Amino acid sequence: MRALRSGVIQFGLVVLPVKLLLATEEHQVQLREIHAADSGRVQHRRFCEAEDREIPYEEVGRGWELPDGRLVPLTDEDLECLPLATRHVVEVLGFVPGQDVDPISYSRPYYVGPGGPPADRPYALLVEALACTGQAGVCKVAIRSREHIALLRPRHGILILQTLLWQDELRDPGDLTPSTPVTNRELELAEALMRELTGVEVDQLQDDYQHALEQLVEAKVSGGQLAAPPEPGPAMDLMAALEESVRTAHAHQGS
Repeated sequence: MRALRSGVIQFGLVVLPVKLLLATEEHQVQLREIHAADSGRVQHRRFCEAEDREIPYEEVGRGWELPDGRLVPLTDEDLECLPLATRHVVEVLGFVPGQDVDPISYSRPYYVGPGGPPADRPYALLVEALACTGQAGVCKVAIRSREHIALLRPRHGILILQTLLWQDELRDPGDLTPSTPVTNRELELAEALMRELTGVEVDQLQDDYQHALEQLVEAKVSGGQLAAPPEPGPAMDLMAALEESVRTAHAHQGS
């Protein structure tokens, strides 16, 4: 994989040259935009308001809009001069227990590799120290035109940089707390059902959306019919649903 960027991790007086690589690649299902009336393709054109004409992609730049509406052009060279230390240095601000970070804050993971042979020893030391202590390094880093708070944590002998959402990026859920308490018997049955359903091989699960979409397209092209997806079961009393679920799961585990 090609490195996304290079820089250094700094914790205390230890400076560790590193390279950053994308750790994930999400499935993308590309649906084309069409004119619903005649199925014609919809094109998005780049139009210059000042010259009142369409322009090619090569002439498109970036700019910052001032409060009065004026636009200040910003080139790649300008952005290279951005007075932001985290553009090149990932400074570890401190360490926290990894389990203390709420997963709702997780954003995107990146692989972190040593930036060359001289970095191997301090890299290995940081990986081992984090693994032994169960700690994660809290740091700030600039990636792709914005600054992130992030965690440095070990995974299978290498470092992961896990970017986090800022606190003001988390939405307030409002009052979603249920008003009806559960009974002890309901809780016992729910825990029994969870025990029966323990053990899911997550790495064996597959994304079926693409296949379902292909089936839909094939049926529309050929004029065929799709099998209807299964309907959810009828509503049941909570206790009855729990008891039946435990019996079904137990029988399935024993088969």
